[in-house]
Amino acid sequence: MTEMLVQSGFFILGLVGLSFGAEGLVKGSSRIAKALGVNPLVIGLTIVAFGTSSPELVVSLLAAIKKSEGIAIGNIIGSNIANIGLILGLSALVSPLKVRSTVVRHDLPVMIGVSVVFVCMLLDQEIGFFDGLILFLGLLGYVAFHLYDTMRVWKSNQTKTYETVSGKDRNWGMNLVMVMIGFALLIGGAHLMVSSGVVLARMLRVSEVIIGMTLVSIGTSLPELATSVFCAIRKEGDMLVGNIIGSNIFNIMCVIGTVGMVSPLGVDRSLLSVEVPVLLLFSFALLPFMKSGFILDRIEAGTLLGGYVSFITLLFWLS
Repeated sequence: MTEMLVQSGFFILGLVGLSFGAEGLVKGSSRIAKALGVNPLVIGLTIVAFGTSSPELVVSLLAAIKKSEGIAIGNIIGSNIANIGLILGLSALVSPLKVRSTVVRHDLPVMIGVSVVFVCMLLDQEIGFFDGLILFLGLLGYVAFHLYDTMRVWKSNQTKTYETVSGKDRNWGMNLVMVMIGFALLIGGAHLMVSSGVVLARMLRVSEVIIGMTLVSIGTSLPELATSVFCAIRKEGDMLVGNIIGSNIFNIMCVIGTVGMVSPLGVDRSLLSVEVPVLLLFSFALLPFMKSGFILDRIEAGTLLGGYVSFITLLFWLS
């Protein structure tokens, strides 16, 4: 009992490190980019997008290197399911969502397509180097398209001007230190989460996949949950849904792509019977949302959240 409490404490400590590390990395990098005169929209599509996926990336990469493949791949599948079922569902329960941005409408089919490709790669029970390379090259193409489209829109609107660079943005030393501390906290937090997660899995007699799919995936998604609820309260549906869709795309193409190239992942056959179909189910569940004019009411949100709770309950029951 004492050992379980100690490992749970390490897990929570690692989660705190991940949260503060990601925040420091994003803030420091964004300020440096602004000081260099980089377009704020470009910062949002690159640094912030990568920053929201950095906890998943570091945890999965470290888990793969430590040969805890169940945590590595379970973290990504679980995070993508949690983003839709838990975060989107809970946020829309707080305040119904209405999305106006055409960018989100274009990116939803991309997210579904990427999810289908990812599932096809899982069928041979391995994510190898070439699988990772294909996903990562797809990510580069996706980012390049958005950067091109953003710059085109930016240049066509001559009334837009860059904001005056503040004193905080010009403080290179402080911003560099923030980036380094953030990166260190990410690494340290990921190490604690993976190590304690493996021990907890053995003590609870459940598989590492279950730990990755539940504790680790929910833990790495908590910062996004807090941000999304805040966006829902402020009626910023475009930002909220865009963050969820973009995060799911980055989780697969960036995280799985990078991990696959660095350390090939073996895939547990059991994933193909429950978790993978659920991932596709939640991804396609957003299609009616798109057809209804991108309005997610509380009934639909309750359905998503109820589906997520049922999924987690089923996982533990099966284990």
